[in-house]
Amino acid sequence: MTVTKKEVAYIAGLANLRFDDASIEKIADEFSKILNHFDNISKEDLSGIEMYSFADEPLRLRPDKAVPFEEAGALYDNTKSMQDTAIKIPKVVD
Repeated sequence: MTVTKKEVAYIAGLANLRFDDASIEKIADEFSKILNHFDNISKEDLSGIEMYSFADEPLRLRPDKAVPFEEAGALYDNTKSMQDTAIKIPKVVD
């Protein structure tokens, strides 16, 4: 399935996101690859696999480590307004 630049721009508009043309092109390509991957997964024959057949295996968890984030300011680049460390949002309910 191919995602067009027009569809990406429409979805971005719904989410109030703004991207330049190069970013829209890249996002459209990535969306297309993701949807093609889902198409490939849906074509797999899973008839011989029992549901929950993996339940007896122990979970493999990675260690939980705190890692400092170096670019905290970059997280707020797309916000319209800030108050101290909080993002100010428009009132949605009266």
